Amino acid sequence: MENKFTVTLIEDPETKDLIMPFPEGMCDELGWEIGDSLNWTQLPDGSLSLTKIDTEWVLVDCVSTYRMRYMVQVPKGKSEWALDTVTMEEAKEFSQEHIGEQIISHRVVSKKYALELSDIDNDYTVAWNEETKMKNFFTTLEDQNGNDYSDME
Repeated sequence: MENKFTVTLIEDPETKDLIMPFPEGMCDELGWEIGDSLNWTQLPDGSLSLTKIDTEWVLVDCVSTYRMRYMVQVPKGKSEWALDTVTMEEAKEFSQEHIGEQIISHRVVSKKYALELSDIDNDYTVAWNEETKMKNFFTTLEDQNGNDYSDME
């Protein structure tokens, strides 16, 4: 089903940016909500076609790997004692190098579940509003510079 709406662009007097006001009820009729990503396509006649990009949230679990080094002094011939010192977390760190992350799982989750998990994993942010949590912890399509999902279908 193809819906057609005609709108006139308005120029912001201060910024000179062009604003596209949507007609009353258009978003409801199309099932669009604030925060939806839209794909803009210019048609041969100069008009624009707007389509909602359907998205989902994917939770990706990773393990981060570091190469750690410790320099431990032990009695001559007792090199294995150094292993005990490191295991007991009594050794000073000599150096470290981040090797990378390995993805161990991923799954599609609801936005509601993702926000609940955010409160569990980041309990210091429980009082934050949804918008602040998403801005700080969620990676949106807009955040992914260079990823063009406009031709996903």
